[in-house]
This record gives sequence, C-alpha cells and structure tokens, in this order.
Amino acid sequence: MRPLRLLALMLVAVMVVGGGIAQASPGHDHGDEHEHPEEHGVFPGENFSQPPGPDPEPAPQARAKNIQVLGHANPGGFNADVVAHRGYAYLGSWGNISDPDRFCPSQGVRVYDLKNPANPTLVSTFADGVSEPDVAGTWTEKVIVRRVNTASFTGDLAAVSFQNCRPEAETFRGFGLYDVTDPANPKRLGLYRAESETRGSHELWLQVRGDRAYVYTAIIFSELTTAPDAGTPGRADFRIVDVSDPANPTDVGEWGAWAELGVPPIYRDENGVTRSNFVHSVIGDGTRAYLSYWDLGTVILDVSDVADPKYIGRTEFEPHEEGNAHSAWLGKGGNLLIQTDEDFNPGPHPSGALELAWGYPRFFDISDPANPVQLATFKLPTTTQYPPPVGFYTVHDPKVRGNLAYFSWYAEGVVVVDISRPANPRFVAQFRPEPSADPYGFFFPGEEFPNVWGVFVDRNYILASDINNGLWVLKLR
Repeated sequence: MRPLRLLALMLVAVMVVGGGIAQASPGHDHGDEHEHPEEHGVFPGENFSQPPGPDPEPAPQARAKNIQVLGHANPGGFNADVVAHRGYAYLGSWGNISDPDRFCPSQGVRVYDLKNPANPTLVSTFADGVSEPDVAGTWTEKVIVRRVNTASFTGDLAAVSFQNCRPEAETFRGFGLYDVTDPANPKRLGLYRAESETRGSHELWLQVRGDRAYVYTAIIFSELTTAPDAGTPGRADFRIVDVSDPANPTDVGEWGAWAELGVPPIYRDENGVTRSNFVHSVIGDGTRAYLSYWDLGTVILDVSDVADPKYIGRTEFEPHEEGNAHSAWLGKGGNLLIQTDEDFNPGPHPSGALELAWGYPRFFDISDPANPVQLATFKLPTTTQYPPPVGFYTVHDPKVRGNLAYFSWYAEGVVVVDISRPANPRFVAQFRPEPSADPYGFFFPGEEFPNVWGVFVDRNYILASDINNGLWVLKLR
C-alpha cells in the first residue's frame, strides 16, 4: 500500500450512527495509492485530471499485432465489462460517486447483435436508470449470462451487479436477475438488495449446478462496513445466493476471512505496508469457488455444501510484492490458476519495501489446491516503466481458451499469451484500440489513450471493451 490510501482506509472504518458507513466507500483499499478506476474519485485526494508521474510520455498509438479488427460500436464513455452469449454481446457500464450529477449516468447493460460482426447492432438496454427508475444512481459493471433450467425458470438468465454511485442510503445496491432469452426484449425477474452500509455487488458469477442456479458475489469490505463493533466481523464479503427462482433470490451461504481465518480487513505488515483483505471478484468451477481476496491472494473454497463453504487454500505474495489479487481464471482442466494483480501506481512506496511495477498476471499450479505453487509471471515493457506514458499500465482481467490466455490491460489493450507451457508464458498477439478521450472528462481530461477494461473469448470472436470508446469485435489472425 502507498500513502494516500491510508486516509481512505481510515474513513472506511468510521461508522455513521444510524446510517452505516460514510459514503467515502471502501472501494479497493489494498494500497495507499487510490488505485482502481472502478472506484476513482471516491477517495479524498484522488486526482485523475492530470497524467500520473512527472512529464509522462504520450500514450501509445493503436496497434494490432496478429489480431484483426472486425467491428466496433461506440455508445459513448463509461463502458465496463463485456460478455457474449448466443451471438450477442452484453456491455456493462461504469459510474463514480465523486460527482453523481456528472459521473453517474446509470447506463445499465447494452445488448449488441453480432450477426454481422462488422456492424454490432444495439438491440436493447436494460438495468438502466431510464427504463428502471428504481435502480437509478447505480452502475452495472459486471454481467454474466447463462442458460438455466430450474423448476421456476427455463431460459437465458443474466445476473447484473449494481453498485450505488449516489450517496443516499436508499439508492439500490446488490444485483439484478433478467430474462434475456429474447435479447431484444429483456425482462427483469428479481433484485437482491445488499446492506446500505455496503456499495453493493462489485463483481459476481452465475453458477449452474444441476437444477439449481446460484449467484456468487463479492460485496467489497462487507465484513468491515457491516461490523457491529471494531472487533466483530459483519456479514461476509463473499455471498452465495440461490437464484433458482429468480424472482426470489435467497441467501444460502457466505464466507469471510476475518470470521473464518482471523485475518482482519486492514492491517500493517512487518514492513509498515498497509494491507487490505476484501473479496474483489469471484469465479466458480464445479464445487469450488475462487475468491480474488486482494492482498490475501486468491482464496480457494469448497462449496459442495453451499450453506457451509470450506477453506481449502490460497495463493500468497512475497513481502516485497504489492498484492492486489483482482481477478482469476482457470486453465489446463482446472489445474492452472491465472491471477491478475491490479496495481495503478508503479511509483516508490515510502518504506522502499515494494517493487516498482504496475500490476501483472501470475500463473499457479493448483493441482493440489491446498498448496498453490507459483510457476511464472508475465510482464510487458511498460510494467516497470516509471514515470509511465499517459494511461494505466496494469493488467485487469484474464480469460482462457485452450492454450491461450487473453488479458484486458487498459492502455496496452488486449494481450494474448501462449500458456501451453505455463512456466514459460509467451507473447502471441496484441490489440491496442485507437486512443480516445474520456467523453465524461473523468479520466485524464483532454488526453487520448487506450483504456481497455474487459475481454471475452467467444467461439468465433474476441470481444474487448474500452472504457472510453466502447465495444470491439476482434479475431486472431
């Protein structure tokens, strides 16, 4: 952690009588540098009006190495994650609490028909503040779509994360469930409301198990913000919600490191570095859940009994490493874990205890899930460049298809890596979209730079989402 974060962390711990936590928001309190653009602006002292570092170089220009651009759709700024399902792309949206009138457009999820990949066509919008006024004042960065067949619902089900970007306690936060069997006519089925002391569902996963369906969701810093006192954990960050009847989502299980392992949400390590432990993201595979638990690493749980998740093991960081386990994906039949660590400040820590680097991916052998073994890391030339060019040079999210890993990497765009030998990952391809300015003027006003948030690998295409300029449809050459 680096110093400016500390003020934010102190504010996180301040409870407001009768109103829960002050809406400074817990955000991504892994380090003192206010790192994550998903939460930028909610922390005192945060300033993205100027590029980071002294006299940074211009942002890199567009690049397509071994990747072909098929199509592009630009709905405007504040785009978030993207997924594909049955020939349609689902594009989430972003927001920020720092100035709700300017930075909280509540754009919901945009659905694009990919029948003609050269011309992605918008067919519907849902989970937005215009068509659903009761979710206004939120942003919807994560959406997962699955085919579901339960006693109560058969069809294509979308789970959508909602976080509040207005300070009022009554603003909705949690997640929503939508019937998208007809993508042009989505229908809301139900809402899951998280506690007003939280920001809502940051990321989520929709897991189908036989005739049951579950949402695994990350409620950032819930153990801290819902705590009844300084020594007692509140509700867990990781929740399991039965959504087999989407109209009636029901809590069935939860797990938190403070309650289960005795690891506090915030502490200082032996080097004086502030560490934060919260669930940022989650994925599932069969009867296991993989929690991206920031400075604690990736926590592996046995969720055979959804009402009673059991700890199996976790990845770990060396003392000189920043931490920030942000997202994960599996490869090699579930024996390879790819963990992406998101670090937005490569500059020096006052203690001198942390490496000078942006965030990058790590590769773990988890054939013994109780004892993950790190095999390798993968870095780009800009990973250790300081001061950096204009933009963010940390990795964001991973996906895997076969022997290729696909990473969304902000200013570096989409990076494709050969993982056929996981101990020796090898660069294969890269796509950097044309640099563009943030239309809302939140990220580096007046500057143009690539800003790729999401990547998704469909059977036929690679999809990428740029925060500033929307959806890209790509193909490996």
